Formats: sequence, structure tokens, C-alpha cells
Amino acid sequence: MIEKKISKAVRHIILIRHGQYNTLGLTDEERILTETGRKQAELTGVRLKELNIPFTEMIKSTMSRAQETGSLISKSLPLIPVTNCDFIREGAPIPPEPPIGNWRSEMRDGARIEAGFRKYFHRADPSQEKDSYTLIVCHANVIRYFVCRALQFPAEAWLRISLNHGSITWITITPSGRVYLKVLGESGHFPPNLLTSHP
Repeated sequence: MIEKKISKAVRHIILIRHGQYNTLGLTDEERILTETGRKQAELTGVRLKELNIPFTEMIKSTMSRAQETGSLISKSLPLIPVTNCDFIREGAPIPPEPPIGNWRSEMRDGARIEAGFRKYFHRADPSQEKDSYTLIVCHANVIRYFVCRALQFPAEAWLRISLNHGSITWITITPSGRVYLKVLGESGHFPPNLLTSHP
């Protein structure tokens, strides 16, 4: 009976930061990808296709820039089922250490982002027979927080990590519960003129 409760499969979580976007937009609908951001998203899609990985699903933040990035990636990976998730929208997960002067309260975003972490970062269900590869298209703050939490680093260190637009971060969770960071912020698939990170 106990054997039925033991995980057998490996979960691979591949986190993609959205492409560069219009920071002058006043609403989410106006904060769409720039031309550079669209090129970044397309090249990330090409890179993911080149990896020849049997992706299981794509989960996209419901914010416009992540939706657009995911749609452009889907041009290279058209057969992957896509779902949307509000938990992984951009926000301020936890007060950073060292502190910054313009800190917004995490009360609005912290519990939601933590719920996103708990939803996606866990061992495979015992009923899962094959390894899974989940693409999550979201935001820098969310990815940085998830990396710290997954590796059991102090979560307050999230702001010390820098991620380029369209970059790839890969975390693996084994059946034993061991967590490995295989790639952090890979952006070698971009030419130098497409390397951007702020904001």
C-alpha cells in the first residue's frame, strides 16, 4: 500500500520571463511587448523547440506581456496545451534583503505568489508514470522568488538575482524530493542587441 504513494516521475519546471515590454503603459493592456520583446519571445520559442523536449503543458500569467510572450512561443510549440494562472502575475512577493527605499507592501501580492509556488513546486503525484516538462511564462519577481523558495535559500534574497527578458530558468524535482537548478536565466539564444533586463 505504501508503494502506491511513492513518486516515480521527475518534474521539470521551465520558467520563462516575458519579453521586453512598454513600461510607459498606464494599464496592463498598454504594457504590451515592444518590437524587441516580440523578437525575444520568438527566439525563446525557437530555442525551446531546438531542445526537443516533450513539453507537457504551458502555463501563462494572465498579464498582457506574459500572454503575448506565451502566444509567440506557441508558434514554435503549437501542440502544447495552454492554461492561464492568476497566481503567477507580477508582484512583490516578500520584503527584500537588503531593503530598498521604494518598497511596496507585499500584502497585496505575497500570499498569491506563495500560492503559485505551492501549486507548481512539488514532487510528482504517485499516479504520474512519465517525467513531465511544464513551461511557466511569467515575471522576474515571481521567478526569482520561486528559485529561492525551491532551493531553500532565504526568500528575502530574491531581488539579488537578475534575469534577462525571454530568459530560461529550469528547475528539476526528483521523486525523492531533491531539487536541482539546472539553468538560471539562460539567454545565450539571443544576439547581444536583444539582451535586455530592466525593468
